[in-house]
Amino acid sequence: MLATKFFRHGMGALAATAFMTASLVAHAASETEETAAVAKAVETMRTAMLASDGAALGKLVENDLTYGHSSGRIQDKAAFLKELDGTHSFKSLSLSNQTINVVGDDAVVRHIFDSENNQPDGKITNAHIGVVQVWKKHQDGWRLLARQAYSLPKQ
Repeated sequence: MLATKFFRHGMGALAATAFMTASLVAHAASETEETAAVAKAVETMRTAMLASDGAALGKLVENDLTYGHSSGRIQDKAAFLKELDGTHSFKSLSLSNQTINVVGDDAVVRHIFDSENNQPDGKITNAHIGVVQVWKKHQDGWRLLARQAYSLPKQ
């Protein structure tokens, strides 16, 4: 009788442990999928910015977008799209040291933003800045809600 009680209790604990482990693994897999989806959205935005593809950019940003530059200039969605759509502002654009933290339906992305910029006067300038972005999840994917760039310390 005692052995039967022990066996039943042990099996119950084992079943509970197995369920919790499976739940944690499923949660971790879900987080990994969401992180990958955010990374894909960030990369899609990078390529759309490089291509000056206003239609693609418009689908990637929230209507309430706030887009902050390292100079302190802030743009809404309309100003952001007007500045990039068809202007070929970037000769090159790369992102590095990227981290993504998904929290529910939001994600915080940080990276280093390096670019060669085509200026209206024909000159080329360079940018090496830090960026933090906030993305929101929707049924059709992730969209950028906020972005703030900042100057990096001199090396």
